[in-house]
Amino acid sequence: MTNSTGLNARLEPVTRPSGYLQRDAPGFRVRVVSSYLADLMRQYVGGDAHRMRQGFPRVVLRDKETFDGFLDGYMDGDGCPAKTWPARVLVSANVPFLMELAQIVGARFTPRTDGKASKLLVADSWPSRGTFKPEQHSLQLREAAWSQVHQVRRRIAKDKPSTLYSYRLDPHPGFLVNGHLARQPW
Repeated sequence: MTNSTGLNARLEPVTRPSGYLQRDAPGFRVRVVSSYLADLMRQYVGGDAHRMRQGFPRVVLRDKETFDGFLDGYMDGDGCPAKTWPARVLVSANVPFLMELAQIVGARFTPRTDGKASKLLVADSWPSRGTFKPEQHSLQLREAAWSQVHQVRRRIAKDKPSTLYSYRLDPHPGFLVNGHLARQPW
């Protein structure tokens, strides 16, 4: 954390109840001010602190592979595979965000007018429409340094049509993020 952001983060050993293990599980908590990290992320991808004013993070248009990763991540968080045909269903109440995304993938989009979340269907065949145009955006944050990545390994996810990358956290294998236990994958 200190290498990446310059924050003086404190590492604290903690325990957290585990329903699966039926006992307390050890871990670590990194104490930092999350609003500072959120400001850095908004600086990187653009946007506003309020979720309904967040624009589309144009930095993901760097290349097709980056954009595909963005779609995979968005589907994991706020979407699901379509049941009847090869497509993804992306859900958001942020209509301007979905409208911009629809233009990028060449999809028709009609927002809901009843105040509920809208859905955008992104067909798996969207790249054949030729609507994706790469954009160059600076990847340098104003106030940051890089952490060293020692190794990146591709892993095959059996249940998802997406790419999973493994990471290792040294010297501590787990910590709390916003009250949730995060552990390195196997």
